[in-house]
Amino acid sequence: MAEITYDDFAKVDIRIGTVTRAEPFPEARKPAIKLWVDFGPEIGERKSSAQITVHYTPEDLVGCKVMGVVNFPPRQIGKFMSEVLILGFHDADNAVVLARPDKDAPNGARLC
Repeated sequence: MAEITYDDFAKVDIRIGTVTRAEPFPEARKPAIKLWVDFGPEIGERKSSAQITVHYTPEDLVGCKVMGVVNFPPRQIGKFMSEVLILGFHDADNAVVLARPDKDAPNGARLC
């Protein structure tokens, strides 16, 4: 594993946000869900495509807090522009489990 410096890590802007809207994304190559996430007044609402269909449904996600990298360039996924990378971990079966805080924090709070 390659080591990075603290300065390298500090370049990654990870924020907390609340899912405001979620929809199935059947036209994606791999099963995915379209997410709209409110990252607070400084960043606003950003969209993402997340391959999280094994453990989550769109109905489960609205109102949930998630963590995302907000300073990646947007990426076109089919006809959908993904503007933020939502963070998660692979479980034992290689399905994604979302990285979420265990306590509440305001939308837009930065990982420290």
